Amino acid sequence: MSAADIVQAQVDAYNAQDLDALLSFYADDCILADLNGPVRQAGKDAVRARYAELFKTYPHNRAMIVNRVVVGDTVIDHEDVVRAPGGERFQVAAIYTLRDGLIARCDFAR
Repeated sequence: MSAADIVQAQVDAYNAQDLDALLSFYADDCILADLNGPVRQAGKDAVRARYAELFKTYPHNRAMIVNRVVVGDTVIDHEDVVRAPGGERFQVAAIYTLRDGLIARCDFAR
């Protein structure tokens, strides 16, 4: 799978709120961080806890890809995120860094 295919499969699992499928695309030592800011989660267990809580809190949460840029093993997605029909909506840039076919890091700009 290409870097874009891996990220898209991860987005599809996120939108389906399939936690196990989502995590299958992440490295064991993955990191989620704010762009130019602090690391929010380090390691697959912390990422699992983050998304389990998010899916519980926002069962209708979805991310639509507005634009995608791929440069080697880096994928940058501009996402339009909707928490619930008629609910909170926001834009985010997700910058995925892949290593050995898995997401090693994702930096979020919001």
